[in-house]
Amino acid sequence: MLEGREWFGVAGASAEEIEQLKSVAPVELPDSYFQLLAYSNGGEGPLPVDPFNLCLDPIPQVIEGIQTGNFGQNEFAGFIVFGGNGGGEYLAFDTRGNEPWPVVYIDMVAGPDSAEMVTPTFDAFIELIGRE
Repeated sequence: MLEGREWFGVAGASAEEIEQLKSVAPVELPDSYFQLLAYSNGGEGPLPVDPFNLCLDPIPQVIEGIQTGNFGQNEFAGFIVFGGNGGGEYLAFDTRGNEPWPVVYIDMVAGPDSAEMVTPTFDAFIELIGRE
């Protein structure tokens, strides 16, 4: 999936782990997201646009975020966090509007009003992963 790109991956998620995430997600997430997790259930690589790095959260962490309301940060309702940049910004699906869910980055301190769109879809986001 990310062959030929700069990506520091880990083993992919099992079908059971992916089904568990699908069952707890409050909305239907893109198939390309689940394909990425099947390829690498976590990992890190550059992005050529802000926030310039992706630290992909493994499925158990994403599930915990969903089940705890983004770890008790109620102001982040409507976002499904799937990673960060390793420097204080979340990467998330913005589910406050309509599908397809845009990928946004959010300053963890400034809160949801700081959300900036990275790409309008996760398919477009995949094309950026591992590129500088």
